[in-house]
Order: sequence, then C-alpha cells, then structure tokens
Amino acid sequence: MPADFTVVLDAGVLAPFSVCDLFLRLAEEPRLYSPRRTEAILDEVRRTQVGNLGWPEDLADYWRQEVTASFPEAFVTGHEPLVAECQCHPDDRHVLAAALKAPADTIVTFNLRHFLADALEPHQIVAHHPADYLCALYERDPGVVTSRIDEIAANRSLEPVEVLRRLRGPLRRFTEHVADRQGWTL
Repeated sequence: MPADFTVVLDAGVLAPFSVCDLFLRLAEEPRLYSPRRTEAILDEVRRTQVGNLGWPEDLADYWRQEVTASFPEAFVTGHEPLVAECQCHPDDRHVLAAALKAPADTIVTFNLRHFLADALEPHQIVAHHPADYLCALYERDPGVVTSRIDEIAANRSLEPVEVLRRLRGPLRRFTEHVADRQGWTL
C-alpha cells in the first residue's frame, strides 16, 4: 500500500493506548498509510482518555502533544464548511467532513453504525472497523505489521504473541488473523 493512502482515524481508534500505538507505528516509515485527524477528533480523544479511561489530565495532554509533534502533517483544517453536506450521524459529521477535506477515501472507526454506507457512498468514502483495516494492512505487508508488533513487544518486555493477546478484546479479527498466519496460539 502506498504511503500516500490517506485515512481518517476516528477518536475511538486513537483513545485506547494499545490500539493507537499499533496504528501510529504503522504510519511511521515505512508507512502503510497516512493518518489524518482534526482538533475536534483530538478533543474527543482527550475527553475519552480522561473521562472514560481514567487517564490523568497531564498524561492526556502529553499524549496529544507527542502525537501532534510526531505527525504534524496529519492535521486537517478548513473542513467545517463541509459538515453541512454530510449525512452520517450528527455526532460524527465532522469526521466525514475531515475525510472530504483531507481527502481520504477511508475512515477507520469502531463506531460503524454512525457511518452507514448510504451516507458515505456519494462521497466515495468507506468506513472500516480497525480490526478489518489492520487485516488489510497485514495482507498488503505482513513484514511491516509483524515488525511493528515486535517493536511493541520489545518496548514492553513481552513476547509478540502476548501483544496480540492484549489486543484481542478490541481487535479480535486482526489478532486471530495474524496469529493464524504466524502459527501462534492465542
């Protein structure tokens, strides 16, 4: 997959650290995709991290600062006027507007019910569950994906299969797919 394959990552993908860590590592060189997000998406991530995941405010602020510094090209601005033409769920019209402005043809989100095909098809945009998108990335370049899993494992003093076990809850299809291809038992 070319590095210029542009994807809008919804807040639900960026808020849980383990999911975000894998996705953002896959956007580092050699990139499998180019991530996009907005200030509004990062605001939602912070609310989730602090309000739902119990992160201290200073940690959430530090995370945002680091992500912003690491991927400055990922910010989408000027998308607000496009919100009015978006017909997906009202709470996520800003995400679709960001995809239109980016431009991106893919939104990765856990909340697929807010991005129904009839609202996306007129814009030639699709929404994918993170597990399905990760499976597609793995099929395109299994070496890069497994090397990023290895990096996470090394950073956390874990075996790679343990990284998959820890991701199994939110990313079951992906973890089972990789485990099957690698001959690992989860």
